Amino acid sequence: MDTVTVSSSCTCAPEMGGADAVKHPLDPLTAAEIGAVIRIVRDDLQYGADFLFETIELFEPEKSLVRQHKRGDPIKRAARVNLFKVREDGIWRLTVSLTEGRVLTSKYLRTAKPMIQLEQFTAIEDAVRAAPEFIAACQKRGIEDMSLVCIDPWSAGNFDIPGEDGRYLAHVFAWLRLRENDNLYAHPIGGLNAVVDIKTYEIIRVDDHEIIPIAKAEVNYEAEFIKNPRTPYKPLNIVQPEGVSFKLDGHRLEWDRWSVLVGFNSREGLTLHDISYDGRPIAHRASLVEMVVPYGTTDKGHFRKNVFDIGEYGIGKLANSLKLGCDCLGAIAYLDAHLATMDGNVVTIENAICIHEEDAGLLWKHWDFRSNKVESRRARRLVISCIATVANYEYGLFWYFHTDGSIQFELKATGIINTAACHPGQPGKYGKEVAPGVVGHIHQHIFCARLDMNVDGDDNSVVELNTEADRWGPDNAYGNGFYEEETVLKTELGGCRQANPATHRAWKVINPGRKNWVGTPTSYKLEASHPVTPFIHPESPSGRRSTFIKNQLWVTAFDPEERYPAGEHMNHSDGTGGVSDFIKKNRNIENTDIVLWHVFGLHHQVRPEDFPVQPCIFTGFKLMPSGFFDRNPGIDLAPDSNAASCHAQAAE
Repeated sequence: MDTVTVSSSCTCAPEMGGADAVKHPLDPLTAAEIGAVIRIVRDDLQYGADFLFETIELFEPEKSLVRQHKRGDPIKRAARVNLFKVREDGIWRLTVSLTEGRVLTSKYLRTAKPMIQLEQFTAIEDAVRAAPEFIAACQKRGIEDMSLVCIDPWSAGNFDIPGEDGRYLAHVFAWLRLRENDNLYAHPIGGLNAVVDIKTYEIIRVDDHEIIPIAKAEVNYEAEFIKNPRTPYKPLNIVQPEGVSFKLDGHRLEWDRWSVLVGFNSREGLTLHDISYDGRPIAHRASLVEMVVPYGTTDKGHFRKNVFDIGEYGIGKLANSLKLGCDCLGAIAYLDAHLATMDGNVVTIENAICIHEEDAGLLWKHWDFRSNKVESRRARRLVISCIATVANYEYGLFWYFHTDGSIQFELKATGIINTAACHPGQPGKYGKEVAPGVVGHIHQHIFCARLDMNVDGDDNSVVELNTEADRWGPDNAYGNGFYEEETVLKTELGGCRQANPATHRAWKVINPGRKNWVGTPTSYKLEASHPVTPFIHPESPSGRRSTFIKNQLWVTAFDPEERYPAGEHMNHSDGTGGVSDFIKKNRNIENTDIVLWHVFGLHHQVRPEDFPVQPCIFTGFKLMPSGFFDRNPGIDLAPDSNAASCHAQAAE
């Protein structure tokens, strides 16, 4: 078994040590533990060398065991393992005890398909480039050097196309480089796709729909190609001369009054656990658990673009090794991520997770003009982030912990839009031309966060908030009356909710058994600031596989096996096994252990400014204390003034 390290070019981050020693039951698996899991599976006579590893991740212990754990106690460790075979269908789901050194359980899922593995991308590309029928189609377009042809494998979905049923497939798109390091996405090879059997790398079909002239204008972004770059900004340094204000003990992170355990796995990437403020619990677990990117075009080949980047690929495996001074500024602490390859090697992504502090502007201020006294405090936030590259797109996952007690998730989407060919000046109704002969289609990025809440304990309820206006009449003589109406959601079917900007709808998670000093339940409010209206038909092939997108909020009773809103095994899924099935049990969600599934995203109407590399666009949500505290939690910050600030000497 080999160990591979993917490293950043900068290694000057401050030492925060001990991250690879298991100190808490929810710590992610270390490189040594992943290696041990692989050996345990390989040593079991049932699972020979023909079995490949889809995922290896921590089997998270029961909440009661986590909460009973005390520092220094022995920790029982186990892993979830998904196996698959090259020549056979199905997935074998195992639980493996590291403590006992053996496979505990095994279940064979005959119809499940594994995620497309990172290692398979190159093999798919090589197979397509070598296929005689594909080569002939390229030659019809004047392409002779196949080494310049670039292939992106996409998950194929389920579209009832003859010859595809039941197979483990990738559907590919192609682009052309004009020379080394040229931006391939500026030269889409239009009207040409191939379908590949990933088990055998057989090209089962080449679809040559039409010949569209290949755009030849170079639209590059790498520094070597940029002529007459603008003058750099003058340095803006983020300096913390006395060091950082947070502590990192293994994966346990403490800052101000916040405490959170930082996790990671190959499917979700960054995960957060055991979130508390001043010892008071807020959430047991929080992560981004799914994303789907439906494209709006019905054009040949492109109608299949409806990819689940978490469930069908796993963004953890696609995480970047972050660079100090580039991706992350200031005094930075990093955590590495450890993953398994499908062949049973261990990969370490150095600096996969970035931790740092940022100034967050004004926290609060008041000038008492009567006494002429001014009190002002600045806010700060703790940032935990990672960035994943999924083919052409980059997704930055940023969790912010604020001085005011709020938790914010921000997703930053950048990278390169998925491009297609068009006749110059004729992009069609489904897209916008971003360069002559290059079109970007309208699409959406729809995300789902799973929030396992425990506000002041596990017994929580969800209250829906709607602002209503009084009817104009004798009781509202001046027509100015409006108020907030609260409704408790009682069952899972009643907990399927949509955003409503007309009533400024929000939801808060309350603990009915804990009261603040004005006698109302302590709570955190979910601000759904980026709802997305889906446009794919719910009964369409893509719509049936992504039923979770029809609501912005789902509330379910906690079940440790209900983990993903579109289902556990997404590749070629049929749409069952997700949150729309969970809620059919119609369990009680009042004053009990509950999970929030929040759906949000980006409606991307492509513009020329998104090319050749898209500036970051933002989406996310916020969890804001709403009666969790008796007063402003930042009121007790000591006065402070930044001595490094000075009057600018701006040149005229």
